[in-house]
Amino acid sequence: MTASELARPAENSRRAARTAPRTIERDTEKATGRMRALLPRAWFPLLVFGQSLWLGIFGGSWATMRWPWTGIPARTGTANIGEARRTPARMEVDIWRIALPKIEGEKAVVLSAGTLDKPRWTWRGRPAAKLSRE
Repeated sequence: MTASELARPAENSRRAARTAPRTIERDTEKATGRMRALLPRAWFPLLVFGQSLWLGIFGGSWATMRWPWTGIPARTGTANIGEARRTPARMEVDIWRIALPKIEGEKAVVLSAGTLDKPRWTWRGRPAAKLSRE
């Protein structure tokens, strides 16, 4: 091989080495541009779907817990637990006209007037019965 034959491949190699960074840069810019255009189109619908799904699950679970939380007091006519505990006793008094007072330190059942013909014991004009401890 002669010097001129070796000079030609050397010059081609130098030219390739000088143009390679520009070519790589240009190809990278093209690929980056394509990715910038592709990402919003590909990921935005998935992002919207995921956010909607999350919002639906969060809102649904909140509503599922809120509905009984507000519905129970509305159905029982109470606003707090203390009132809810007193509701059955109030219903007994209102419906059956029965009271469970403590009379002289002993528990008693006071019935509505007219339920017994000859009561053994009365309290404020109503028939009553003392509850035994047995």
